[in-house]
Order: sequence, then structure tokens, then C-alpha cells
Amino acid sequence: MSKHRHLKVLDPEAVAGVERRASLHDSDEHFHDECGVFGIFRHAEAANLTYLGLHALQHRGQESAGIVTSDGEQLFAHRAMGLVQDVFTPEALKKLPGESAIGHVRYSTAGGSHARNAQPLAVDTAHGSIALAHNGNLTNAEELRSTLEARGSIFGSSTDTEVIVHLIALSRAAGVVDKLIDALHQVRGAYSLVMQTRDMIVAVRDPMGVRPLVLGRINGAHVVASEPTAFDLIGAEYVRDLDPGEMLVINGDGLRSLTPFPKAERHLCVFEYIYFARPDSKIEGRSVYTTRKALGKRLAKEHPIDGDIVIPVPDSGVPAAVGYSEASGIQFDLGLVRSHYVGRTFIEPQQSIRHFGVRLKLNPVADLLKGKRVIVVDDSIVRGTTSRKIVKMVRDAGAKEVHMRISSPPTQWPCFYGIDTPSRRELIASSHSTAEIARYITADTVGYMSIEATLEAVRGEKAADISRAGLCHACFSGDYPIPVAPGHEAKQLRLVGL
Repeated sequence: MSKHRHLKVLDPEAVAGVERRASLHDSDEHFHDECGVFGIFRHAEAANLTYLGLHALQHRGQESAGIVTSDGEQLFAHRAMGLVQDVFTPEALKKLPGESAIGHVRYSTAGGSHARNAQPLAVDTAHGSIALAHNGNLTNAEELRSTLEARGSIFGSSTDTEVIVHLIALSRAAGVVDKLIDALHQVRGAYSLVMQTRDMIVAVRDPMGVRPLVLGRINGAHVVASEPTAFDLIGAEYVRDLDPGEMLVINGDGLRSLTPFPKAERHLCVFEYIYFARPDSKIEGRSVYTTRKALGKRLAKEHPIDGDIVIPVPDSGVPAAVGYSEASGIQFDLGLVRSHYVGRTFIEPQQSIRHFGVRLKLNPVADLLKGKRVIVVDDSIVRGTTSRKIVKMVRDAGAKEVHMRISSPPTQWPCFYGIDTPSRRELIASSHSTAEIARYITADTVGYMSIEATLEAVRGEKAADISRAGLCHACFSGDYPIPVAPGHEAKQLRLVGL
């Protein structure tokens, strides 16, 4: 992918223009994963356990939630905008009978924030009813969609997931499993998905394993989920991660593992460890919390600074800040307190309050910060607007110095594999040096992790395969492991509504 030229002059007013267009929902300025998936086969409380599993995956998507169940004869679906606990009332769950179910929580990247895009998608085909839930993003979805529409396909949503549904429906393969395989041979991109029919569940992970997918068991029933934290809540036993390119077929005959795709080099998304996954999860056997602490320790070695206190940007910055404190010997404390009761929208007073959006979520503890040299640890800087507000908030609380430390490399490139990111021109690190970023966010210094140190911390310093292989780091390096269609960067800008 070609690199673009950018202005090297940092213009606060230009950046502020982006800030004015951002909603309160965007004001945390973190990347957001597209969604989480869950599936269970042969359990008397399939719908209820799926509801709980989705609740444990709520961090992966907060825009919409859905469940599709099967009683062995037909499918039953309930989907709506909102959080899991709001979408699924006791009355709604009673209308989802059966012993198998799949579920989905969504944060839109491909397709907009509309009820019609809520998943799982459920359709009736000439070969029976199917439902599909997908975590990821297809890089050739627009090309396939245009081809399908030219052949007469009519789309009811704007999601790339529906492209897979149409490919399944049009496939001439013999059975539904082979139809799914045929469909997935035609797509490019990242996907961990679950499919429901009246008598089976199929779980698939893309050949590069960009998105996680795990297998578990509970009382003889098989379960699959984006993260093992979904198993913890329902009391299921974690069995293993699905291998990249693996397909599990779960039906009345038990569980069957297939490898129907050509073998590819593994490229798990490194941001799963840095930010997306819950800290109490394990991704491919490695503790997310331990990994984030290791990132903080490496950060302290790469970018030491004399300070009096280390504080995280909660909640995602906490483990890395703990690691930074341990490695540096500088006191850790919670200098910023986060409110957990902020929704997607909030009425701002007509008399504008300074840094209103950030103050809804964070507030400094002035008694801890006054007169101190403060080291603020966060997982990333995207546009820089929120970091600027946080630094000013800490200074206003009386800090003598403010040093920002980031437990990942500079984010310079957009993601096309299922993460909501702005276009490259709006990523501040794509066109500005670290010193320029420090000046813009008004920090005394800014320090980022190097790519190599990040990958070593994620894989473990004693790992035999420490290299850039095995993890997708395209958002840092621009090295995209899956081809991106021409014009896809412009499409990314449109999708996130900027």
C-alpha cells in the first residue's frame, strides 16, 4: 500500500476540527474491536447461557446484540440496538427456545450503526435456514457485493457479513458445510465466525488467525467464543484455541475438526493483547494482564524518566502502568478516576464546560498530583485530542510535570481487519514526530514502545520465535498481511462516520 504525504506542521486548529466532529462516544479515542461471537450446542439453557456469554464479551461491542437459537426444527432470532442486558429481557429470552444458539455483540466498522446491521444475520435459503455471526472485516467485500448485486442478489444490510450469507446461498456445493467452505474460499480478510443451522453449529477462524476464537465445554455441551472470559462467567471449561484456518462442525454426532483452507502464516492481531481483550483473558494461552504488565516494564526500560508518581489512563492503561511502576521503582497510584456510568450520548450545558467529554469519564485526584512529576501511562494515542485534554486536566490539578508513556508503538496506519480506526491522515503519528506530538498534547515528553520491544513483550522474552512473524502489526508498520482492495482506505474513512 502506497504511503501518502502529510503536512509536517502540527496545527491545533486543524486537529480541533476533527475533535469538534467527534461524538462523546469517540472521546475516549481508543480503537474499538468490531464484535464478539458466542455459540453453544446441546444445552437446555442455550439462550440464557448465550446471553451471559455475550455479557462477558460486551467490551468487544456495545452498539447492538443478538441471539439466534434452534429447537431442531426452526430458528428463532432476537436482535436490537443496545447493550446485552437491555436487549435481552426475560420476556425476550423466553421466545428463544432450543438447545443450540449463537450470539453476537457489535461495534460497527463495515456497515453503519443501524438495527438492520445487528447480528447474527438469519435467512431462509432453498437449502434451509442459516444464521451467521462474524468478528472481523473482509477486505474484498465491496468487490464481491458488486458482483453479487449484478447477478441479482438483494442486500438487506450494509455489513460485509451478508456477503458471506449470499455466497453460501448461491454455492453449488453439496451440503451447508461445503457451501460455507466454498463461500470462504472467495473472501479475503479477517474473520472468526459462527454459523447456526437447525441441527448444527459451525465455528471458523480465518487462515491467518487475525481474530481469536476459543473452544470450551459445559456439562457435555460444546461452546465457542471470542475469548475464554465468556466461559468463566457460565462455568464452562476452556479446552483450546481454534487454530488459524480451522473449522469446527458441531452436531448430534459430536465435534469434527476440518482444515479446508491453504495453510498461511499466522498473524494474530497484536492489539488483542494491548487493548481489545479483557485483561482477565488468555489469548492463545498467554495471559492478557501479564502481557500488558510486561509491556509496561519494557516501556520503562525504553523510555525512563525521573518522576514522582505513575498513573494510568483507566481502565485499559492500568496493567501497563503497574508494570512501568514495578520496573522503574516509581510509586503507582490512581491519579485519574473513571466513571463507569457514561452512555453513548449526554446533554452538554449551553455554557460549555472545559473538556466536557473527557470529564464525563475521567476526573483527576488533585491531592495525589499537586506538585508532582507525573508519568501518565496509556495504551495508544490515536488523534491526540483526548491525550491533550488529559494532560491539561492533570496540569490543572497541580502537576509540576506531565510525561506521557504509551505501551504500544505509534499508530500510523488504519486497520482493515475488523477494528474501527480513522483514516491515515487523521492518525496523528502518521505525519508528526514524537516531539511534535508532545508539543500538541502539551506533555513535557512522550515515549512510545518500539515495534520489536512490543512483539517481544507479547510473545515473551524467552520465546524461540521472537520476530515480526506471528502477529499482525499493520497499524504500526503498514505491513498488511492480507491484501487491501484499491480505494479501501477512503472507504474506511466513510465507515467510521468522519
